[in-house]
Amino acid sequence: MKKTMLALWATLTLFACVQPAYEKTVVITLKVEGIKDIQTVGVRGEGAPLSWDEDIYLQPVVKDSLYTLTATARTGYTFTEIKFTVNGQFELEGKPNRRLEFAEGDTTFYNATYNVEK
Repeated sequence: MKKTMLALWATLTLFACVQPAYEKTVVITLKVEGIKDIQTVGVRGEGAPLSWDEDIYLQPVVKDSLYTLTATARTGYTFTEIKFTVNGQFELEGKPNRRLEFAEGDTTFYNATYNVEK
């Protein structure tokens, strides 16, 4: 009986700790200044679909100047951490990651300038 009660308590405790997850869409607009012959512009970060090992590529709106990405993910967090890359090179070397805080609604708009702290 004691083992059954302990197992029931452990199961209920595990389920009580699960936070709700929401579908969030993020629209990123990145301005790149002073870099020519850009081959790739990407974002890396914490939490799927982001990764610190691989870029998710932004699409050019204006080549060598303005890039954008729209992505949707399911998360229980209120923010994520990111850094941008140009030609595979990380921005803000030796500085903290950017903190992208999700808006209250379904869609978050995030505007940034490459290698410039917000």
